[in-house]
Amino acid sequence: MGRWDNLRRILSLDPERDHQEIYRLSAGFEFPWDFQRSLEFALFRTYSVPSISTLLAATREFELRPQRRYDDTALLMAEMMEHGYDSPRGKAALRSVNRAHGRFRISNEDMLYVLSTFVFEPVRWLDRFGWRRLSDHERLAGFHFYRAVGTRMGIRSIPSSYAEFEQFNVDYERTNFVYTDTNAAVGRYTLELFCSWYPAALRPAIRPALRSLMDRPLLDAFGFAPAPPWLTRLSEAGVRLRSAVVRELPPRRHSKLANDPGNRTYPGYPTGYDPADLGAGEPPKDIDPSLLRR
Repeated sequence: MGRWDNLRRILSLDPERDHQEIYRLSAGFEFPWDFQRSLEFALFRTYSVPSISTLLAATREFELRPQRRYDDTALLMAEMMEHGYDSPRGKAALRSVNRAHGRFRISNEDMLYVLSTFVFEPVRWLDRFGWRRLSDHERLAGFHFYRAVGTRMGIRSIPSSYAEFEQFNVDYERTNFVYTDTNAAVGRYTLELFCSWYPAALRPAIRPALRSLMDRPLLDAFGFAPAPPWLTRLSEAGVRLRSAVVRELPPRRHSKLANDPGNRTYPGYPTGYDPADLGAGEPPKDIDPSLLRR
């Protein structure tokens, strides 16, 4: 199997009709590491919106169980990406997602923004750092994939075109990226979660390295200090060097999407687990009632 065979297969498919197959090939075979990193930063962006961070801070999920919250989100999305949103495992994952969100009063606009980050952050990451850029087929497939997922989540008024959805994403961030204490708290919990994946001796260096990959609006919304310019250049060069090496490697033969036994919350996953086992717990009893759906 040649390095470009997956892309040839992708270009032979229709990005609307075959969006699930295209997206699975891109995320599971061509760019699994990059998709994972970009979707981590996609979630980070959602935490810098005050209406979202206020709810997340109130649930205390990120304060008390940040690793489980991360694993739940990553694995539930991976189930839909690997098996399809209408497969038995995909439907079970969607039910878990809808159950977790259905307890709370979340505006349609906020839900729509979160959905948009899953479409556009991988595109932006791979434009900067990928061993190749996404083809137009892959970009459109990601849009159609999450448009279908969003419809099944009950999200309304999802734009009908890629360009319109991208403009919504840009306009929403321009209006809603504003510093609050809850942004700072959830951002700090998440940053420390990412640092916890490395040996303690390295964490003082990991914190600024992570900040070096964030743009200024995101840093300002969290109240994070920018990394030194030299560190930003070094971090970006390091990611690009990795991509240059990956470009010369043979293509991946097995998808990593929902088959990651190295996750920290569910040992051996997916063996012995059902997507219905995943998801946030009940809201704390002392949560502000105005945040709950009535």
